[in-house]
Amino acid sequence: METAGSVRAPVPKPHWLNAELTYKCPLHCVFCYNPVDYTKFGPELSTDDWIRVLRQGRELGLVQLGLSGGEPLMRDDLEIIVAEAGRLGYYTNLITSGIGLTEKRIAAFKEGGLNHIQLSFQDSTREMNDWISSTKTFELKKRAAELIQKYDYPMVFNCVMHRHNLDHTQQILEMAEQLGAEYVELANTQFYAWAMQNREQLMPTRDQLVRAEAVTNAFREKVGDRMKIYFVNPDYYETRPKACMNGWGSIFVNIAADGVVLPCHEARMLPGIEFPNVRDHELGWIWNDSPAFNTYRGDDWMKEPCRSCPEKEKDYGGCRCQAFMLTGDATNADPVCDLSPHHHLITEQVAKAQLPQVASNMKPIVFRDDRNSRALAEAATKAAEATPTT
Repeated sequence: METAGSVRAPVPKPHWLNAELTYKCPLHCVFCYNPVDYTKFGPELSTDDWIRVLRQGRELGLVQLGLSGGEPLMRDDLEIIVAEAGRLGYYTNLITSGIGLTEKRIAAFKEGGLNHIQLSFQDSTREMNDWISSTKTFELKKRAAELIQKYDYPMVFNCVMHRHNLDHTQQILEMAEQLGAEYVELANTQFYAWAMQNREQLMPTRDQLVRAEAVTNAFREKVGDRMKIYFVNPDYYETRPKACMNGWGSIFVNIAADGVVLPCHEARMLPGIEFPNVRDHELGWIWNDSPAFNTYRGDDWMKEPCRSCPEKEKDYGGCRCQAFMLTGDATNADPVCDLSPHHHLITEQVAKAQLPQVASNMKPIVFRDDRNSRALAEAATKAAEATPTT
């Protein structure tokens, strides 16, 4: 943010591009990070659009490419996109549920230069895996894991953790070991998008987290260097915020399925910011010069307590989206920080999570599907229309 007569700080070079190729997905996970109103967005980018954007990304200096969704395997042109990314010199990572991965397709990915496949599971048991995703996909995922190994990809195993599967941590790690995983990420649910809709049902207890982390540490000692295990705590149980994307507009670019460009997966929720579209602008202009990418770049936007905090260079004030979701103002300190005047919003939710869950007192769990997305989008529109303007 510039003032009259000020000298603009150099814009950092981005490194990582996440391409959300589609919002279509065969799974209906209750913690999905896709926008809850994804059904209202425009048509997906074409093959030619993605190829043009990938070329612009390399010119900008991007080197890592995540191919995600939704489920990227829902795109029939994924092989073409992979091959072009390989030709351009990206380090490519396919982030997938494995549903739709066939031998023909993985052979084409290998030939096209795909470097890395990250496979998600929802649990170690068929029952929980299929319930939390509202699908019967457990065996399909295990077959996908076999294909990944057959084609000599490093097995990267991801499982989103929450109240309903944290007590299965031992079994999840044992399954990852049996599948030959070299890298395991046990990523506790962060409460955005669909997970925010289901926060009451998914928030773990403190005892669950302590037990799960102890199990993880013991398993780490057992397997040594054979398997790298990462256990990511939920924000709500921290007292300092994460350095979200290493700062707004610092290293990360997210391109949504309809071409909207974002500095993080969730930024689309923020009011008053018009995020540009690659159909209308070059990626270089979007990164360097667009008002959206400069809104929270640097620290001129910060209010107290962040502005004078010695830790602002470490956490950049935390997550703008979390600040907006919980306080209604994206310029506030992330409430995860115990220096924030809004930290009580976090501690109150954590306190509630320690209580026994009584089904009759809880909202029904909301699965990620088109019907629910349309209903949530309609409800948000009605709420906005009913809000008086000042």
